Amino acid sequence: MNETLARRLTGLTGIATAAAFIVEVPLYFIYSGPPPDSNVLARLLIGILGPAFLTVFVTVFRELVKGADPVYEWVGTMAFATGLVYATITLVSSGLEAGAVIAADHPIDPTITVSGTYILYGAIGRLMLALFLTAVGYGISRTKSLPRWAGRSAFVLAGVNLVFVPSLFFGNAPTHFYAANGWGTTALMGAFFSYWMLALGISTYRSATRRAPAGSPAPQH
Repeated sequence: MNETLARRLTGLTGIATAAAFIVEVPLYFIYSGPPPDSNVLARLLIGILGPAFLTVFVTVFRELVKGADPVYEWVGTMAFATGLVYATITLVSSGLEAGAVIAADHPIDPTITVSGTYILYGAIGRLMLALFLTAVGYGISRTKSLPRWAGRSAFVLAGVNLVFVPSLFFGNAPTHFYAANGWGTTALMGAFFSYWMLALGISTYRSATRRAPAGSPAPQH
């Protein structure tokens, strides 16, 4: 895969990942009580597109890092592995919520009822996302394949995610900021990641047009 294609595909899938998560999050706050099944299933249907696009993103990002500097191929592989695990965790959580809603004979709030998702969306998700962001940030910083802000902001966001890993000790009330399934632990962290991914995707896609394709002749002076 040539560099221009890798940058464009990385950028497009980053934007698509962000768009899916950005559209999904507000749907969690429309209803104050148990939402209707249509709301839950709609947000989960939109939500599973995010991990699908993220899977493509991490695959191509690995190629981008490898192409920029083969010495750091291992960093791209780490970003790929941790990103894939994070995507899998999100898909499993969505599946548990959807199954519970489909099986219930009355409206339920799966963010409370489905206890299996508490630390999947919370502590486990935050830990794996922190590892993913650290690998992405390190890969960008060492290969200089993207602007410096992208690497630095990845490290900052990774640190913020780590702060929420101990949230599993603070109950299961979604309205509490720091609960295992609280809005800070899940929705806010998800929003931060979504908008960061959107900025990264746009920057990566635009960088494809600013770099000459491999093998192109140097400009003459």
